[in-house]
Amino acid sequence: MVPAPPNSQAAPLPSNLPFRLVSKTIGQGAYASIRKAVPLNAPKPIIAIKFINKEHAFRHGRLTQKQLSMEITLHRHLGKHQNIIQCLAHGEDALWTWIAMELADGGDLFDKIEADVGVGEDIAHFYFTQMISAIAFMHSKGIAHRDIKPENVLLSAEGDLKIADFGLAALFKKGNDVRTCNTVCGSPPYIAPEIVSGRRSARADLLDVGYYPNICDIWSCGIVLFVLLVGNTPWDEPTMRSEEYKEYVETDGHTTDELWHQLPPSMVSLLRGMLRLDPSTRFTLDEIRTHPWYTRKNPFLSSSGRSANPVGLATQMLSQLHIDFSQAPSQSQRSRFSQSQDPDAMDIDSAPRRSSAATSNFPIISSTQPETPTVEKPFDWERPPRLSTHDGISASQPQNGDNQGPTYQMGARPRISGTPFLSQFPNSTQEFLSQDPSLTQFSQSQVVPMTLTQAARQFKDVLPSHSLARFLSPLSIALLVPLIMESLHRLGVPAPLLDEAELTQWDRDGEASLRVKMADGRRQGLNGHIVVERIMVGQEWMSEVRFVKASGDPLEWRRFFKNVVVCVGNAVVVRPDN
Repeated sequence: MVPAPPNSQAAPLPSNLPFRLVSKTIGQGAYASIRKAVPLNAPKPIIAIKFINKEHAFRHGRLTQKQLSMEITLHRHLGKHQNIIQCLAHGEDALWTWIAMELADGGDLFDKIEADVGVGEDIAHFYFTQMISAIAFMHSKGIAHRDIKPENVLLSAEGDLKIADFGLAALFKKGNDVRTCNTVCGSPPYIAPEIVSGRRSARADLLDVGYYPNICDIWSCGIVLFVLLVGNTPWDEPTMRSEEYKEYVETDGHTTDELWHQLPPSMVSLLRGMLRLDPSTRFTLDEIRTHPWYTRKNPFLSSSGRSANPVGLATQMLSQLHIDFSQAPSQSQRSRFSQSQDPDAMDIDSAPRRSSAATSNFPIISSTQPETPTVEKPFDWERPPRLSTHDGISASQPQNGDNQGPTYQMGARPRISGTPFLSQFPNSTQEFLSQDPSLTQFSQSQVVPMTLTQAARQFKDVLPSHSLARFLSPLSIALLVPLIMESLHRLGVPAPLLDEAELTQWDRDGEASLRVKMADGRRQGLNGHIVVERIMVGQEWMSEVRFVKASGDPLEWRRFFKNVVVCVGNAVVVRPDN
């Protein structure tokens, strides 16, 4: 029997799987976890397996057998497209349903986009073009996705976009028959207004008058395009409760919101067309694909619709990831998110709020989120490949107290004499860390070092699949964890008090974990772990801190990561400007 994911009712995974699992958890949803696998007698190809615990999903969650069967049927019906995750096979036993899929070994797209900044126009155009290609293919098959949002946009090893997660997909066309949908579903910042504003007299999750899901997909793609360009959503929900949306409606799309002024003027008409309130006048796919901004030339886009310059694409995206230690959060901005939840807010997922463009707005703890993840323990997650021993970085835990810094005393705040620059460490440590792309985000120059690009052949050689929401510190776990806890308190995220015995044990074990379950600035669920591990880098012991997102918006998770890092301050190893 294969061990089950932690907290999944202790049910062992199926023993007769037609593949061999080769990783710990690489992703998860509310009722499922994902691992890598290979054929039974071969090392390749590597695929992704989604495991769904049926009892957990059906009895304790919001998933039904019909919905699960529909997800598999529609995903298999789609077949193969270069910008859609392919469904390869599926199976089940009494306890589990599994779905074998193409592995998106480039990771999450929006994990590689700077919150409140976005990407350049060429990169936004590149990914938007690929997204529209995927959506057009889906619609040609009569299938609407109904949940287009950053969490469901992945990347290949070459940096090409891959649409994933068909749990809310719907068949809207069969032959010449077109039907509407009545189910209220989706994420509030990305959902179309006709879904929100429809009357629900019988059930809260069903509309009296249906909507066309393919037209709603167009709206969601427009919101994603907006996020690509500015790193934020235009509003938290398409209702008059949102001041930003209210102004958009009252000005017929000519809002004074500063985020709209950051958009390239040549594409604003495209965006307004995709975000028309009346579904009957909203841009069609043909109108999108003939718009001058869509047809513009793009140096990253090949004639086949794939990445023409994967290394250049990754290098430019990495250069835009940046953490400014001088931008400390203010108390007044934090306090706006400590108010109680509005009882009249939307009943989709959870009640949203505006996520301000300022990096000093933070999530707050919420105990009302619907997520009940199947994986709770952080050490079930696969470690980043750069922390393997063959890279000169050992994740083995220290066997004694050597090289772990001074002993922690309760109530004593550690004193740090100055920022620990990479250049201050031995040459062996510098050599290993010069290959670490996460250090680039801590450099003021925002220039990607040649050591990362000169030997790169693929997108993932520069921007790895694993999250860059991580940092290194020379402090021991016993010294670093209290700093992180203090940062969480500063950001309005309540954290439990630690006792000396717990810190001592974590220091002895060489690993610690803090679980965070909160609502982001828009009151959407944001859950994960802050994992601290003591590792040997070259000849130096360091603490590596990883922010492992379990569920929620990747841009909101990056905001959270950035604000914690700023609060921790000069305990973070940074790359000096050259």
